[in-house]
Formats: sequence, C-alpha cells, structure tokens
Amino acid sequence: MPARCRRLFQLVLLTAFFLAAALPVRAEEPKYEPLPGEGKTCKIGADYSFVYAFNQKPQLGIAILKLQVTDKDGKQVTSLKITGDAGMPSMRGHHDTGPVEFKLNKKGDYLLPVDVVMPGGWDVRLEFSKDGQVIYRGSINFDV
Repeated sequence: MPARCRRLFQLVLLTAFFLAAALPVRAEEPKYEPLPGEGKTCKIGADYSFVYAFNQKPQLGIAILKLQVTDKDGKQVTSLKITGDAGMPSMRGHHDTGPVEFKLNKKGDYLLPVDVVMPGGWDVRLEFSKDGQVIYRGSINFDV
C-alpha cells in the first residue's frame, strides 16, 4: 500500500475512533418490576404498598388506572409523586405517552388515563418518588 493511502487510511481510522469516543453513552434503562394482577397488594419497600385497578377492562379507547397507596400502618398516602408511561413494548417509542403524573381525586386515589390506540400488548410503567428520589418502579402488562 502506498504511503499516501496508508496515511489516509490511518487518518480515517483515527477520526472514526475519536467520533465514537465523543458519542454519548446510552444510559442503561431502569428496571421495572412486573406487577401482579389487579387488586393484589404490591409492596414498595418496608414503608408503603399499593393496589391498582382499571375502571374497566382495557380496550381500545381510554381506561382509567387507579392506585390506592397506603403506609405500613394501613393509612392512605397522598404525598408521593407517581408517574405512568403507557405504551406498547413491541413498538417502544411509537405509541408511548412519556411520563405523565397521576392526579389525586377527592378520595385520595391516584388516577391516570391510559389511551389504548391499537390492539396488542401494552404496559404502563410506574415510577414512585418521594422527596425527589425514585423509591420504586413497576410495570403493569395487559393485552387488548
């Protein structure tokens, strides 16, 4: 290989190396614990637990996801920030809602509308935070 071609090849390799090093490293996606069925108690460490249910069996259209959170003494908790990200795991990024904060109703239940736009497998990834720190991540999976 002529010297000029060798230098050009080395320059291309060096440029590729530096470009690859400059690209941001993709952060590892957080782990979401699969949750048991509706109406079953889900533990959040030693301090909290919650029960979830939909207002109707999820189908095309909007279903309301309701969470009831209690502390270790069984008293209702409304001080946590809870977000939900609904989407289709098989098409991640195409129908995802992005993190949407649950709203509290007058009874102290956390509510989230879930808009199911097509048949298939869906999940709602839940993230519970206290004082700005994530304390739990869980995932509700269902089929339409």
